[in-house]
Amino acid sequence: MTKKQVVGAIALVLAGILFGVILTSGFNAVKPTSALDVPIIGSQDKPTNTRFDILSTQNAFVQVAKEVVPTVVSIKVVSKSEGGARPFDFFHFFGPDFEFKIPEPRPQEGMGSGVIITKDGYILTNNHVVEGGEKGSITVTLWDGREFRGKLIGRDKLTDLAVVKIEANDLPVARFGNSDELQVGQWVLAIGNPLGLNLTVTAGIVSALSRNIGIIRDSYGVENFIQTDAAINPGNSGGPLVNLNGEVVGINTAIASRTGYYQGYGFAIPINLARKVAEDIIKYGKVRRGVLGVQISQLDESTAKGLGLDKPRGILVQDVISGSAAEEAGIKAGDVILECEGKEVNRPGELQEIIARKRPGDKVKLKIYREGKTIELTATLKPRKEEEEVAEAKDVEPPAKEIEPGVVSFEKLGLTVASLDEEARCKYKVKNGVIITKVEPFSEAYDKGIRENDIIIEADRKPVRNVDDLKKIIQSRKSGEVILLRLRSSAGNRFVGLKIQ
Repeated sequence: MTKKQVVGAIALVLAGILFGVILTSGFNAVKPTSALDVPIIGSQDKPTNTRFDILSTQNAFVQVAKEVVPTVVSIKVVSKSEGGARPFDFFHFFGPDFEFKIPEPRPQEGMGSGVIITKDGYILTNNHVVEGGEKGSITVTLWDGREFRGKLIGRDKLTDLAVVKIEANDLPVARFGNSDELQVGQWVLAIGNPLGLNLTVTAGIVSALSRNIGIIRDSYGVENFIQTDAAINPGNSGGPLVNLNGEVVGINTAIASRTGYYQGYGFAIPINLARKVAEDIIKYGKVRRGVLGVQISQLDESTAKGLGLDKPRGILVQDVISGSAAEEAGIKAGDVILECEGKEVNRPGELQEIIARKRPGDKVKLKIYREGKTIELTATLKPRKEEEEVAEAKDVEPPAKEIEPGVVSFEKLGLTVASLDEEARCKYKVKNGVIITKVEPFSEAYDKGIRENDIIIEADRKPVRNVDDLKKIIQSRKSGEVILLRLRSSAGNRFVGLKIQ
């Protein structure tokens, strides 16, 4: 092969390589698509390591029960009811000569649970367990059967907690955990005396955190409950909720139920809050509570975007009380509190609990979002004054009053509704819905032609299966907003928009 032929062959090979590179890169840049191409569905991450050793878990339950049961007590309270008051129009019905004796107060008995927190006999329980004990008697029964007369040291209505003292020594004492570290899904045990069945242990998980269920009827009430599906019944109140380390993480307080008995939802006061309340009651005879002085509410998506946030997070300051710790710290209406003491707060109860664990004079660090910027402020809490305005914004949702199980009145709509039974579903030929049992004259609903026996089958384009569905949808609306109802009546189906007054 001549030199010229060798050079030509090399040039040809180089040209082929160059053409291949160009061709390949071109195909990579413009990848042909196909109608069969689909996106990757589902996470491609490796499964979470969730190895479960049932024998170890069983042994943990047994060990925790052995350790904690001796620290749990039964509390019986006998109180005197107030005598019946004379009716205002008594003489109108019976005349002045009718002889009437006001009945003697009759004793009432209540039962609950408690947990021993000191060796010398201080016991933590719920306020509603011992309410009335001041004028009656409190009997405390230990796990070994011994009974003691209990003395009420103090009660706190705002957290539904109380402390009772018995004269005893060398008692077994419960260990406290850290409720701030609780996570949804964590195993917990509830221990108490439900339905008179002493020292019953039930197991479940932490179902949710930071629940506000509206049982403390005070504008300063602190509700930031732990929700659990461990069975809790009447009599469990005041008993401990414990983790698998045998540490008390909550004080069982309430259940969500239509029957008054367990239906899967129990609520406990976080122990970090309960501990502070107990310490104050023991030391001062009452709770010394610091106040920030703001009206707050939870953020919804629209309001968050209106304030410039990417998503709902933090607590919105609706108003600042004049002369309060918040005002002196520079907090303004329209601010969003993102963190308190380094902890994120996204529900009013979370902020309220942190503040409730502080005392007057304590300083709290706050991270604030204001007009697109994040700033940090420090507030020095002040004592609570009875004449101060509420610490949380008043409920702006329309009231929903339960008349009886399955029957709810929505006063601001002028409607009373009831759930449909199977017979009614067949009669009205509907799968879902609630029946309107009453329409208030001259109400918004009445003026729109809504009448008794109309069926609400949808609200805001969502199916309504029962009164609870409708209640949740309506309570998500604020005064002045419109809710769209779809009704079925003898005339057929129709949509009606009602403005919430």
